[in-house]
Amino acid sequence: MCEEVVGVSAISFANRGIERRVTTPFNAPSDTCIACGACAYVCPTGAISIEDIKGRQVLHQELYLGPTTAIRVPFMQAIPNVPFIDKDACIHFKTENCKLCEKACEPQAINHEMTDEYEEIDVGAAILTTGFELFDCSRIPRYGYGRFDNVLTSLEFEHLCHASGPTGGKVLLQDGNKPESLAILHCVGSRDKNYKSYCSRVCCMYAMKFAHLVHEKTDAHIYEFYIDLRAFGKGYEEFYNRMQGEGVNFIRGRGAEVTDVALTPEEEGKLIIRCEDTLIGMVRRIPVDMVVLCPAMVARKDAEAVGKLFGVTLSQDGFFREQHPKLGPVSTDADGVFIAGACQSPKDIPDTVAQGAGAAGAVLSLGDYVTIEPIKSVIDEALCAGCKICISVCPYDAISYNQDKKISQIEEVLCKGCGACVAACSSGAANQQSFKDVQIYAEIEGALV
Repeated sequence: MCEEVVGVSAISFANRGIERRVTTPFNAPSDTCIACGACAYVCPTGAISIEDIKGRQVLHQELYLGPTTAIRVPFMQAIPNVPFIDKDACIHFKTENCKLCEKACEPQAINHEMTDEYEEIDVGAAILTTGFELFDCSRIPRYGYGRFDNVLTSLEFEHLCHASGPTGGKVLLQDGNKPESLAILHCVGSRDKNYKSYCSRVCCMYAMKFAHLVHEKTDAHIYEFYIDLRAFGKGYEEFYNRMQGEGVNFIRGRGAEVTDVALTPEEEGKLIIRCEDTLIGMVRRIPVDMVVLCPAMVARKDAEAVGKLFGVTLSQDGFFREQHPKLGPVSTDADGVFIAGACQSPKDIPDTVAQGAGAAGAVLSLGDYVTIEPIKSVIDEALCAGCKICISVCPYDAISYNQDKKISQIEEVLCKGCGACVAACSSGAANQQSFKDVQIYAEIEGALV
């Protein structure tokens, strides 16, 4: 297997006769081994095994919801539910050998030589549903993420306790044992002036869902550290009351620190949560075996680039800005471009589904006409100096340069009347329709006289 299929020859025979055995060259760690695990997989006696050098049984940061093979579906409910090849794990892309999956595929649907292709498609409308990212918990060192074992993010814990995950839904510490106590910290990075001041809206409810799952799967004591519980949806308050009935300990106060420094014998070998319990007015130390952090939902790093591509502006928090928070929650300032889901703001699944349906309905309602803004910019050709400053500041690409006339011209269909060009024009050639200086002076005079 190692030589013929993988093509690295990291193991071979040593000695002769009854002492003959399979080992690495000179019985030392082999530099050619790529740790693919193929030898352990085919060994009929179990003499070859893959072990973590630190003796960890569960690696929380390396869990997947689906299979962990090189060719797999992303997760069981993925849409489209088709396999993909993980180039970082595939043996062929490391040694240029193997290709067992290609040989086993009867429809011959696997092609290792395929490369990425880009296609241009003409469409009449587009819906942006680029989603969100999670706040990097390592930015707050006092919570110990990345430093302490058994400190997980909410997504990693979801992978751990999911029935289709690698542990079969069992809640396990890195040493393979079940936790006797578990803490869930709300609002990590959110509702914090130092990071994100807004509420992510979903943390309270999925934190209580985690508590319910842990209660079902283990006998662990569960602690939830919160600022305010925001159970605002249908049936949410009832679920909160149910969690109280299941014995979940709700502590009102943001977790100040996660440490492993023990002050009492009961804290030895534990993770200690320091917090101020605002309901009883005192600082507490809670020893636990596992900590789950609920990070903020943040805008994707490429949101600005995507916004420029589609002519969509961003809000102060980095999410896509809607045309109007009440009257146009799925529309944008760019005609034919709509938004839905958490790319617009943090929201839960029901709100995302509703907004997606609204965006689809908005696309279907588009007719064969274009609505033009009543207030738009105009350029006085006699005053335009052709400096092109207005072109650079227009967020909607509504201004072009006429090479023959050596002036800038506005496309009325694209103009949204934002006034950016008017403010930037040094020659006074750009004006907003119905908002010329003479008209504004007349309005002021009429109000004062």
